[in-house]
Amino acid sequence: MDVLELVQSISASGFFAHEPLIVLQKRGQNIVVEGNRRLAAVKLLLKPEAAREQGWDVPKLPSRKQADLRELPVIVTASREDSWRYLGFKHVNGPAKWSSYAKAQYIASVHRDYGVPLADIARQIGDRHKTVQRLYRGLMVIEQAEREKVYRRDDRYGTRFAFSHLYTGLEYTGIGGFLGLDGADAESTDPVPRDKLRQLGELCTWLYGGRRDDRAPLVQRQNPNLRQLDAVLGNAAAVAALRADKPLSVALEVSRPSTTVFEDALHAAKRELQRAHGHATTGYDGAKRLLGVAGEICDLADDLCSAMEKKQSPRKRRNRQGSARHLEP
Repeated sequence: MDVLELVQSISASGFFAHEPLIVLQKRGQNIVVEGNRRLAAVKLLLKPEAAREQGWDVPKLPSRKQADLRELPVIVTASREDSWRYLGFKHVNGPAKWSSYAKAQYIASVHRDYGVPLADIARQIGDRHKTVQRLYRGLMVIEQAEREKVYRRDDRYGTRFAFSHLYTGLEYTGIGGFLGLDGADAESTDPVPRDKLRQLGELCTWLYGGRRDDRAPLVQRQNPNLRQLDAVLGNAAAVAALRADKPLSVALEVSRPSTTVFEDALHAAKRELQRAHGHATTGYDGAKRLLGVAGEICDLADDLCSAMEKKQSPRKRRNRQGSARHLEP
């Protein structure tokens, strides 16, 4: 929420007492650590003429409501370090969540500045799903990519930095193996081995693209593209297809076992034929061209069945009487 949205909310509903400002007392000053936008909104409501000088439309409150805003609830802390547990719970695992990238930056700041182990951060903010470790590792990976000059975030193809693609993907077997993350220290600032830095740059490009090379990212949406990329990165031939600038769909086809591709194609053909059959009465206008297409399908089906029967033992071969058809042109 921006300040003017908070102005409207506070003018209508007042200041919520259950969301106090976090105030650091230092050298005779009261420094607001948490709640600056709410404080700014209150100041605008108490001095609307200052807001109007900026061209902002701020409602004029009655005297009673103004009096209610002259004193605000606060929690006083002696140091920023003392306040990180509250802020971490509220914004990482609680009701007022930051973006995933902002969460990761905050976790890294607490870990670096105050020397708090990641496991302790997770315990203090009530994280039971290893979110703290996952966010931290994702941030360390992208920072390592920039530090080693294999990728730059400001060169990404789009304006939005989809950080969740990275920290989620690092949990997958194919992506983690591609970067050599197996057994990496959870608190390492360089989680990717040096001999995998090329792969790190490739992964970031496939996730986020590159504006300089006008290359769009392969992962347009996390579902299903991230899982598809994970399957591709677990197959050497499929990775080679990506490196040859083939689309993700082509590389995914390469990564799949031939038996799976065959079965899926067979079921898809059956579904489409059933759909065409259901519309035959009302959809077919008697055109010979379409009848010819149906005849080609019959020939392909016969050839396919013959090829499949050859792979069966003689006792298992079925009798396909009447399967061969001839259609007059």
